[in-house]
Amino acid sequence: MPVRIEEFEAGDLPDDPSVPEQALAYLYANRDRAFTRSEIATGVEEAPNTVGTALSRLKQRDLVRHKGEYWAITEDLDRVKDAYSLHTVTEQLDDEDGGIDPDEWDAVAPDEPHPSERN
Repeated sequence: MPVRIEEFEAGDLPDDPSVPEQALAYLYANRDRAFTRSEIATGVEEAPNTVGTALSRLKQRDLVRHKGEYWAITEDLDRVKDAYSLHTVTEQLDDEDGGIDPDEWDAVAPDEPHPSERN
């Protein structure tokens, strides 16, 4: 949905759930079925290509399953719960302190790779 340029410039943007959040909520609410990308797009009232991108990203995070043309929520619902909890905490922290400034982070972040990135 478009917003007026004044709203854009002021940062007064709608705070609706993101497409990945909407898709995940839709699949959770209908966890006894699998859907095509188009069916999910219709269910969340978003563009099919946008939903397709969101589903691919959710699959990379093991939050949804994909077989053929069909998509379903993961069987590991604890994983979904943990992802939602992390998302909620991150939003709360951003609201409290304005989030992480990437330039400030780069200035103090260690140069060493994370242990998971080492051989």
